[in-house]
Amino acid sequence: MPCDGKLRLGVNIDHVATVRNARGGAYPDPLRAAKLAQEAGADGITAHLREDRRHISDADIDGLMAGLSVPLNFEMAATPEMQTIALRHKPHAVCIVPEKREERTTEGGLEVAREENRLAHFIAPLREAGSRVSIFIAADKRQIEAAHRIGAQVIELHTGAYCDAHAEGRFDARDAELAALREMSAYAHSLGLEVHAGHGLTYDTVKPVAGFPEVAELNIGHFMIGEAIFRGLGPAIGEMRRLMDEAREA
Repeated sequence: MPCDGKLRLGVNIDHVATVRNARGGAYPDPLRAAKLAQEAGADGITAHLREDRRHISDADIDGLMAGLSVPLNFEMAATPEMQTIALRHKPHAVCIVPEKREERTTEGGLEVAREENRLAHFIAPLREAGSRVSIFIAADKRQIEAAHRIGAQVIELHTGAYCDAHAEGRFDARDAELAALREMSAYAHSLGLEVHAGHGLTYDTVKPVAGFPEVAELNIGHFMIGEAIFRGLGPAIGEMRRLMDEAREA
């Protein structure tokens, strides 16, 4: 059965902070971007507080929690420091992601199956505090089943390999990745998990994923922040929203 309701769009504002931090000043302000995203039709805001604070800062999370009228999806590594911060703020959603200091961006999904016991104990207090717990994983049956067993309410499927294959013209690989995403979206939904997807999605790649009836939410950031340089943030988000709605209606 498909998920109920409109496909939601979560806008990741990390790279507004990346631009700000390049000069070390106060502008551009991620909270201002988040409020503009709300006005442009975002259903939620995503922000990843990395251990090295390369973009989003602790003060940004404070501001987003105080200033948003849409839900905050707080992306974080499974570390004691981040758990403490999440428990203090109690955001609407917490998305557990893999994190390596040397990577430019998140390179793949979390390895849940090998760390089931640790992750089950890690997420339990977050659930008890009222946050919805999401696990960012590859479109892999073993990882989906492990996420289900540890008590996650949501999974977010990593779409990066699909998007990379499309950008590089490896269309057989692209189609294989898309087929895996489609199959695993349906499988996760059948287990009772809410299914989200994201990473690397663009105007050229969003519609096939948005068309999966089991997907409830897409989280998209870097591409739209880049497009905002040329279009403005509101129009960039509006175009993504239009493409998502077209795909879902079809």
